[in-house]
Amino acid sequence: VQLQASGGGLVQAGGSLRLSCAASGSPFSNYVMGWFRQAPGKEREFVTAISRGGGVTNYADSVKGRFTISRDNAKTTVYLQMNSLKPEDTAVYYCAADRYARNQAKTVAEYAYWGQGTQVTVSS
Repeated sequence: VQLQASGGGLVQAGGSLRLSCAASGSPFSNYVMGWFRQAPGKEREFVTAISRGGGVTNYADSVKGRFTISRDNAKTTVYLQMNSLKPEDTAVYYCAADRYARNQAKTVAEYAYWGQGTQVTVSS
């Protein structure tokens, strides 16, 4: 599966952004989808994941209540709605997919396919 992330940009603290990740090349509904982020000088970290049918979601504590993941299997796209953004949310955001991952997959190693990343910058 090929993944193309988009929607990043520059936003002030307290603002919102919606990221999209369009998938192609393989039946989208077979894949657990996740979002990760990587800030300069830091390791890539888990943000959120969603099950194949969309009924199960999982969030990092740092984004709970502010970020929402969703997917549209008909459009083969996963979304990340980010509200109440903080400067510490600044990072490159990556979407990821895996056909065999568990619904709660939250490590880099559990995902085989990655998008190219989209930059999110939150100014204070």
